[in-house]
Amino acid sequence: MVHNFSDCERFQIALLPSVYGVEFIVALTGNLFALWLLVVRERRNWHTGVVLSCNLAISDLLYILTLPLLIVYYSLGKHWVFGDAACIIERFLFTCNLYVSIFFIMAISMNRCVALACPFFTRSHVRPAHAKAASVIIWVVVGGISGPVLKFATVCHNVHTDKTLCVSFCDQNPADEIPHFTYKVFLAVFGCLVPFVVTFASYCVVIWVVWKNVSITSLEKRKVALLVTSVLVLYAVSFVPYHVFQTYHLYLRVRYPDSFVCWVYTMYQVSKGLAILNMCIHPILYMALFDSIRVACCGKSSEDNGGVVMRK
Repeated sequence: MVHNFSDCERFQIALLPSVYGVEFIVALTGNLFALWLLVVRERRNWHTGVVLSCNLAISDLLYILTLPLLIVYYSLGKHWVFGDAACIIERFLFTCNLYVSIFFIMAISMNRCVALACPFFTRSHVRPAHAKAASVIIWVVVGGISGPVLKFATVCHNVHTDKTLCVSFCDQNPADEIPHFTYKVFLAVFGCLVPFVVTFASYCVVIWVVWKNVSITSLEKRKVALLVTSVLVLYAVSFVPYHVFQTYHLYLRVRYPDSFVCWVYTMYQVSKGLAILNMCIHPILYMALFDSIRVACCGKSSEDNGGVVMRK
């Protein structure tokens, strides 16, 4: 443990501006292109998968627009020049985007699971209106669980560097430390662990159905493999590391208020950059769901003219 984390901050300041810059370009381009294809190419077949995916893309675009603020912030050596309101909005949109992504990926996974396991039920009873209702519920739930960010997030003056920080919790408000830690643990459990269990169970069913069903084409099997792989990568790279290192870092701050573990802080900062990487991976997920996006990106294969297309 060390008492001065200026060395750790140097790593963060050197890493994050370039990481956020690359993520901004890739995520903005990928999601705009995907949203355009969904609206234009899939407009005649506005099924449940399109509704859920459009919501996911819109969420990404809303947060992507705040990334230039973070690029400037870290380029100035962690000095926030945009005011308290912009800081709170950025923290709120980050939280909303993260958990909207997780819950919509869960919904897409459940939708794919039901479509494969119960195809006749899906064709007869599952409608775009159901996906729209689920989307509204997800936005309301995520907005509700993200609400406390508006209380905890703030600008905070760094007396050592004479700079203004934009933080999710300011050390100068010790009365909020335990409530903030409790809130973050709740988000980790309800916002990440529970959706992960549901998503994992859904894909276990998907893999079992695909393995048992000999009528499913090799193209469809590759699309399922791409879908499952992209979701596993999202959790392994973006979602799980962020929640693990954030929770551990905050626990150490509560347990040892006068010191901290530098490598935990460093990994937490790295995981923040990886958490935003999820917006760059989403277009790959859309390629697994929609032929129009896959063909636009990778070209048309010989199997696209035949086989059963998983649409729901």
